[in-house]
Amino acid sequence: MITSRIHRLTLTHFRNYRAASLETHGEMVVLVGPNGAGKTNCLEAISFLSPGRGLRRATLEDVGDNQGDGSWAVSAEVEGALGLATLGTGVEPPGNDGPTFSRRCRIDREPVNSASAFGDHLRMVWLTPSMDGLFMGAASERRRFFDRLVLAIDSEHSSRVAALDRSLRSRNRLLEVRNYDDHWCDAIERETAELAVAVATTRAHAAAKLSGTLLERSHASAFPSARLALDGWMENALLTEPATSVEDRYRQILRDSRARDAAAGRTLDGPHLTDLQVIYAPKQIPAREASTGEQKALLIGLVLAHANLVAEMTGLTPLLLLDEVVAHLDPARRAVLFAELAALGAQVWMTGADPATFSEVGATGEIFDVNSGQIARRT
Repeated sequence: MITSRIHRLTLTHFRNYRAASLETHGEMVVLVGPNGAGKTNCLEAISFLSPGRGLRRATLEDVGDNQGDGSWAVSAEVEGALGLATLGTGVEPPGNDGPTFSRRCRIDREPVNSASAFGDHLRMVWLTPSMDGLFMGAASERRRFFDRLVLAIDSEHSSRVAALDRSLRSRNRLLEVRNYDDHWCDAIERETAELAVAVATTRAHAAAKLSGTLLERSHASAFPSARLALDGWMENALLTEPATSVEDRYRQILRDSRARDAAAGRTLDGPHLTDLQVIYAPKQIPAREASTGEQKALLIGLVLAHANLVAEMTGLTPLLLLDEVVAHLDPARRAVLFAELAALGAQVWMTGADPATFSEVGATGEIFDVNSGQIARRT
């Protein structure tokens, strides 16, 4: 099994880092420091070395140093599926024509079309405090969370989701026209149905696989297990029906619902509305009814199971970014987490305010002090 690793990370004008770098040698990399020091910013920078908008879903102009010209860069020397490589991404200063920001991605200093190419080298899984309210929040947040899990398995998934969103917007704009052209609608709906089935198929297979992994781990992990289901007719239909049949059905649904969707100003049926249902297995209750502590432990167990699944399906153990993951764990649960992370064999980046909570990371761990945008190895 190959493990995703970062050997050297360099940040330039990223958030509160004007210029910072660190070299890593261990399996567990711990960033400690006071609130606001930049620990999460460092994890966010790493997350930009994967498809998407990073773990905060920030816009490109938001992550630049406030005192800079708007440009920023993240670079890492990594070891992954294709051996050693240098991955880099960032934006250049806005030109004279206005503040336009365009993300650039490079591998071994050569331009690549998009961040999807990073998936050939690294896979990434992360958990942040903002996910703590996942089970109580909107369906869109759970759908985005699950799509991020799918992306770690299939690096093209985000491109298909984005293409589906664009196709749906095109259809909505066309339906706004009073006397729209049926032939144009047919063409857009054909494209929409194809993309919808592609997105739903990937989700359905990933959900089935992840559910199986959670079941296998239920007796081997100290973190609670869960049962997953996707609340979307298309994902569920694709488990038993041919994709062509589901595509034809959805295309007919779109055609029949033009008047309704035109009145609503949006498409009211499809995988863009799918929800993720999670059952807290120890009590057989919906995760939203579990306690805050139970939900936190459930999320950790879900992420650990997902990391195992990514390794199994891709042959590449993912990089784990765990922001403030031990903050509300008791000493016994912390020790169990560190043991499970060590057994996974992944390189894990963790943050926390109290270095004492990481005393059990073991000989393979290394701790860095973060303060005011500076990173230094703890001696």
